[in-house]
Amino acid sequence: MPKVGIIYNDTKPVACRVATELDEKLRQLGYDVHRLSGAGGILGYSSPDDPVQRTPIEDLVPPHFDADMDFAMVLGGDGTVLAAARQVAPTGVPLLTINTGHMGFLTEAYLNQLPQAIDCVLSGDYTIEHRVMLVVQMFHNDQLAWEALCLNEMVLHREPLTSMCHFEIAIGRHAPVDIAADGVIVSTPTGSTAYALSAGGPVIAPGVPVLQLIPICPHSLASRALVFSDHELVVIHPANPDRLVMVVDGNAGCYVLPEDRVQVMRSPYSAKFIRLRPPEFFQVLREKLGWGLPHIAKPTSVELP
Repeated sequence: MPKVGIIYNDTKPVACRVATELDEKLRQLGYDVHRLSGAGGILGYSSPDDPVQRTPIEDLVPPHFDADMDFAMVLGGDGTVLAAARQVAPTGVPLLTINTGHMGFLTEAYLNQLPQAIDCVLSGDYTIEHRVMLVVQMFHNDQLAWEALCLNEMVLHREPLTSMCHFEIAIGRHAPVDIAADGVIVSTPTGSTAYALSAGGPVIAPGVPVLQLIPICPHSLASRALVFSDHELVVIHPANPDRLVMVVDGNAGCYVLPEDRVQVMRSPYSAKFIRLRPPEFFQVLREKLGWGLPHIAKPTSVELP
């Protein structure tokens, strides 16, 4: 019996309703269906009383989601897609993403296109796009204390009401650099249209084998975004006396103390997304972010005296 999965945002009534309807429909078609909430991919935030809450990467894989699963559908917005990718990337299961949220930058189809999307996938009329993911790790006293998969970005920043931070950052074999800023971002090409874009970084097309490092509000005109090979290991040491906060993909984080270090590297796992048409990145930029839209001021006809 073929096996499929459904991952949905259980805080949104429309996603819950559609998940139930899809479950019934696919079972009638003879599929073994496994349904779960995308909340399982959210690692949660640390607290001062519990500064590190480590869940090993492979432990996030849900039961019954394995290489035998044909595909999984994700019902939600970008946050649900990010959580689902973290859950299933180690299994290699491809994701059909349906937007029931707002922006939906990472989703493939809208809810009103769901019947056609299901027909295409069940008939095998689709391609699979691979997106690079990162492994983010925090070491305390040289012991691995926290880790997570990352599709968009890792952000290491100061806590509220503390001063500007200093970061000593080494990329690959290159000499370390010191950056004074409110924080730093390490982003994938997928994440280049998220927080990295808001922080002044360039948009990077998917498939380009690079990462980018972006200082947040740097205290130097020379500190700008840096693009480098995604095969380079990034090591960050906080060079200040206050603890920092690390957030991955906006929904998982931990505290980083002055004696800790953060490592970011390309993951052996990639996020696999089902594409119902050839990927057209510039069109997505145009529709979602308004990139490339014409801005032409046409003069009004005025009769001269």
